[in-house]
Amino acid sequence: MLKFKALIIFVLFSLVFLTPPGTAAREYSRESAVVKAVRKVAAAVVNISSEYEVRRRANPFSGFGMDPFFESFFKDFFDPGFERKYRRSSLGSGVIIDGKRGFILTNAHVLEKTGEITVVLKDEREFKGRIVGADPDSDLAVLRIDAQAPLPAIEMGNSDDLMIGETVIAIGNPFGFSNTVTTGVISALNRSIRTDDRVFQDFIQTDASINPGNSGGPLLNINGDLVGINTAIYAKAQGIGFAIPINTAKRIVSDLIRHGEVIPAWVGATVQDIDEKLARYLKIPEMKGVLVKAVDKSSPAERAGVTTGDVILAVGSRSIHSSQEYHLALKNYAAQDRIDLKIQRDRRTLTLSVKAGTFPVEMAGTLARKLFGVVVENFSFQDRFQHHSSRAGGVVITELVRQSYLAQIGARPGDVIRQIDEMTIKDLGDFKKAVIKYRTKSSVVMLLQRESQLYYITVKLG
Repeated sequence: MLKFKALIIFVLFSLVFLTPPGTAAREYSRESAVVKAVRKVAAAVVNISSEYEVRRRANPFSGFGMDPFFESFFKDFFDPGFERKYRRSSLGSGVIIDGKRGFILTNAHVLEKTGEITVVLKDEREFKGRIVGADPDSDLAVLRIDAQAPLPAIEMGNSDDLMIGETVIAIGNPFGFSNTVTTGVISALNRSIRTDDRVFQDFIQTDASINPGNSGGPLLNINGDLVGINTAIYAKAQGIGFAIPINTAKRIVSDLIRHGEVIPAWVGATVQDIDEKLARYLKIPEMKGVLVKAVDKSSPAERAGVTTGDVILAVGSRSIHSSQEYHLALKNYAAQDRIDLKIQRDRRTLTLSVKAGTFPVEMAGTLARKLFGVVVENFSFQDRFQHHSSRAGGVVITELVRQSYLAQIGARPGDVIRQIDEMTIKDLGDFKKAVIKYRTKSSVVMLLQRESQLYYITVKLG
């Protein structure tokens, strides 16, 4: 019995005192998949800051209860001495996507109203950044910094195979705290987000914390692959984060680097929604698809065999239920891409392959007359004198279609178009670009000038 007790004591002594050092550490390793993923990409996440000047002209009549209409009239006559200057700063995140050329992907809204841009790396090196291109419609932008040696970069992953419920990791600089890591899961896919001035489509929704300053930073899967770009555009969100799928970003980034702007793919088919009555007539179940009501001559659609009366059921692998979905699906393609259109024609289903092109600039004038109901010319010296303006730029309306929306609300020849949505119109070339860019929208905000007065007008298109 004593021998048995002695054996027990010896075994316990061996377990407690003779266990090789480090065994417990190896058994309970703290190096999780999240730690490995963050370590893999952290050096490629950057802090983006900028300062810009805001000039605000003080109103000497504001204390007299002047009507806002009259304030807008007199604002051009206030003494410049009443102007006040303010310094504002913005802060966001970005991720290096090309270390050799110094390209950084971030959100477009991070760079709004920016002045001098400073990019700070994880190792605290600072660089001056310059904007390569920005696309407010997708909330994406590309910066470039110049470094003497290649920078740490991240490779773009694949956002098409994301699963609801899988773990994701967000890295950014919320409130200026650099390289902050939060984790969560994918809550939903293909979310539509409405902000004050536009609607964003196909966002990733996550419960990983994304705050101001996180915008532009990477969203990673558990393997450290870049699957999205975080964005904090939805101010009402609490405990909800959103990210732009990286597969959406890939084409936009390519255009921004090559052209400084996004070049929309052009198919040349004008479509309309299908209501219940039209669906019954066309014998389409559940109002699927969109109806082709016109095909542009010599367009990619015409060359592929698309005809008026066809019903487009799908673009690529994406089913279509509205004209909005149709135009959204086309945004995933670039010029020269092959696009498979699933079409119903005479109760038959077929697939046509369309090679997308770019909208011909020479057609912009005709399109402007159709959509806006205007013919315009460059803003001349005589026009500047007539409008009491020393500011160059803009296009002058020379002709208005009588039935157009602009004509109905009181626009007239001689009015100057200064801006369309966020695009400043300096000349006829800018105007044509704006017409082509916004041709699929139902309305735009236009800044019109008449003599010394400026008016913002929401213009319905078509």
